[in-house]
Parts: sequence; C-alpha cells; structure tokens
Amino acid sequence: MNFSSTLIEEAVMAFATLPGIGKKTALRLVLHLMDQPAQASEQFSEAIVKMRRNIKHCSICHNVSDTETCAICTSPKRNSQIVCIVETIRDVMAIEATGQFSGVYHVLGGVISPIEGVGPDDLNIDSLEKRVRDKKIKEVIMAISPTIEGDTTIFYISKKIKDSGVNISTIARGISFGGELEYADELTLGRSIATRLPYQNADK
Repeated sequence: MNFSSTLIEEAVMAFATLPGIGKKTALRLVLHLMDQPAQASEQFSEAIVKMRRNIKHCSICHNVSDTETCAICTSPKRNSQIVCIVETIRDVMAIEATGQFSGVYHVLGGVISPIEGVGPDDLNIDSLEKRVRDKKIKEVIMAISPTIEGDTTIFYISKKIKDSGVNISTIARGISFGGELEYADELTLGRSIATRLPYQNADK
C-alpha cells in the first residue's frame, strides 16, 4: 500500500495495531477522520489520551474504574456477599450486559497457563483469598472460560479458599468447553450465571 503522505501512513499504521483492524480498514478510519471537522478529530484523540492517562483499576476487584473503587463495588444495589470471579474486564462487561447478575466481581487478570509462563503469582489470586477471608462473602462464582487453563485456575483457587467456608459454584456448562466467555451470546451467558452449579472438585 503506497501513501502520498507520511502523516497518513503513520496514522494508518497506528490504527492497524488495533485487534481486528487491517490496513484497509485502518485507511478507511483515517480518511473518515480527515473528512471530519478538526474539532471532532481533536476530541477523539483527547478522549483516548485522557482515558489512557487517568484510567485506574479498582482497589477491591481490579476492574477498570475512574476512581480508586469502581462503581460496582460501591453501589448499594449490589450484593457484596456474592463475588463473581472472571478472567478479564471484558468478561465483566459481558456478564453485565446480560442483566442477570447483581453481585460484585473479582478480576483475575488471566488464567494459570504454564505454557505461556503465567502462574498463580501473576494473577490477582492473593487479593481474592484475602478478600474472601476478610469480608462477609457467602458465595464465590467461578465464571471462568471452560478451557483446560480455566479449569486449572478454578481448581487452584477452590483449593486456596475452600477452608474459608464460602460456597463455591461454577457457571452452568451452557458455555461450550474451549469457548471464550466474552464471545458467548447474552442469553446463554445469562442463563449460565442464573443456573450456576456447586463446584465439586474442591475437596478432591
């Protein structure tokens, strides 16, 4: 792809680094921005810069937040006694979109994967264990993608917290094994949360 402008080429290459965006799509986006008033393009770039500079992670659940504690953790409408454990913030957004869950979350930041060099110490597991033991939590829902790595992570966490007396459940297997939670349709994901099952392997 040849460019008559180095500035356009640099902008296209920047957009092309985004997931799912090829150079042709990136070029369309750049040309679209060029057709907009300068103020609109400036507001677009300022929003990105402001987000990157000011975004925080909740000190309780590790979800993204504008403040030290996210809106979900501080909401009086949420049941803080039920904690849904997820891999990433994208999973929080996917579950929230179902409208089927009224508890709070804990974002691990991934799953245990020795092949990729990700161990328990690389995830937010210690803070989860402390949270379970320090707070009045009655149930922990393992809403982790049903993969080998996901099941390994569920088993590890359940062993760490089983002595706390908290009830441990997993989402129903309406989510196919090997699937990613964030790509499940809202109806299936919502039903999986609503019909969650007790986790049986914690004592094995």
